[in-house]
Amino acid sequence: MTNPLLATDSYKQSHFLQYPPEARRISAYVEARANDFSSHVLFFGLQAYLKDVLLKPITADDIKRATAICAAHGVPFNRTGWEQILNDHGGLFPLEIKALPEGALVPSGVPMVQVENTDTRMPWLTTWVETGLLRAIWYPSTVATVSFLAKQTIYKGLMATSDDPDAQIPFKLHDFGARGVSSAQSAGLGGMAHLVNFAGTDTMEALEAAMTFYGGEVPGFSIPAAEHSTMTSWGREREEDAYANMLDQFAQKGKMVAVVSDSYDIDNAVENIWSGSLKERVLQSGATIVVRPDSGNPVETPLRILETLWRHYGGSVNEKGAKVLDPAIRIIQGDGMSLTTIGRLVGKMVENDWSIDNIAFGMGGGMLQRINRDTMRFAMKANAMETGSGEWADVSKKPATDPGKASKAGRQAVVSVDGTLAATRLDDIAEGEDRLQTVYRNGELLTEWSFEDVRARAGKHLLETVSA
Repeated sequence: MTNPLLATDSYKQSHFLQYPPEARRISAYVEARANDFSSHVLFFGLQAYLKDVLLKPITADDIKRATAICAAHGVPFNRTGWEQILNDHGGLFPLEIKALPEGALVPSGVPMVQVENTDTRMPWLTTWVETGLLRAIWYPSTVATVSFLAKQTIYKGLMATSDDPDAQIPFKLHDFGARGVSSAQSAGLGGMAHLVNFAGTDTMEALEAAMTFYGGEVPGFSIPAAEHSTMTSWGREREEDAYANMLDQFAQKGKMVAVVSDSYDIDNAVENIWSGSLKERVLQSGATIVVRPDSGNPVETPLRILETLWRHYGGSVNEKGAKVLDPAIRIIQGDGMSLTTIGRLVGKMVENDWSIDNIAFGMGGGMLQRINRDTMRFAMKANAMETGSGEWADVSKKPATDPGKASKAGRQAVVSVDGTLAATRLDDIAEGEDRLQTVYRNGELLTEWSFEDVRARAGKHLLETVSA
């Protein structure tokens, strides 16, 4: 599944025969249309597609293979067009792609990307790449948005209850989604999108993806942690021994270790083992033990555990008037976490004067998999056609049965209006006003973002939106 000439919908193989004969260039844009999920999208993922697909030339073998498959499949294949790309363009796609900076927080209805073919013999190529380009944008952008929305909620809770919100926030939402996604590629792209907002992850493909496509050092971190098999293999009668072994192996001064503690009875484990027989060892280790419940009510259970730990370990009341447990003990709640339950749990903790310092949150398939293209109504639509006369004609649709699917007419630009990004026609603005910048042209990457650039941009938007 690596032939780029097959990375499209079947019907697009016939579209080279469907455009008007006067068509020379087609322009198309990508946006998240107005939706019920979020008013803004955190744009991310385009550079990975450019590097992984469009910077790699097609080959004669790709054309030969695609010709045979399309013939057997029952659809036409534009062999002449692809051979022109191979012979005249070195196998690299003659396209110009403009985009907003990755990490930008973009209002729905504002284009993030605009594409045009540069070889006038190939007006079909612009929309031919829709399948690969759109999924390369909608998936990581949606994951990044989910992660960003969670970060907003958690950061607001930290601002209300923590003496140092900025130091706390990077590790407050951990990605456990690798096993819950559809493929290793999804794990890499989705996990990388989460790392735009946070630094905690157990999705190791995300580390390689970020370093490969955006450069820099390892961007995500984790700690030793137990799973049920490593605890239950000791047997119920040796539950304490299983926890003690975790202390022996990993509890070093200044380190953290997470221990799943609900294999049998979370309340007994917290009350009689972590706060009883092993309490002194925990305190003397100099480490931080992170207790992980993995069942029960996702809001009530961690609140109950906090009360038990406070009763036994104590702690301090910070300048915000919130209780902070002894540094030796913390909680992570990953089971049942969603944007809704994170909001409820944060709200309850703030209401009961618990600092968010005490807890970390985890999400898995709910962040990386329980989404689709319609979550934020992503679409790529043609908006203009250049004819043989050199004039651009508007192209758009306006379904009478669904006005919400109407598309934009005319080549688009993005401008800032009172600090907010807005869509407008390219013809209506002065040169230099367009926020869409050329990132790719004819096989060359013209603009490159580092992962730290993307993170910094998203972090700036967090402060702006939380302050607002």
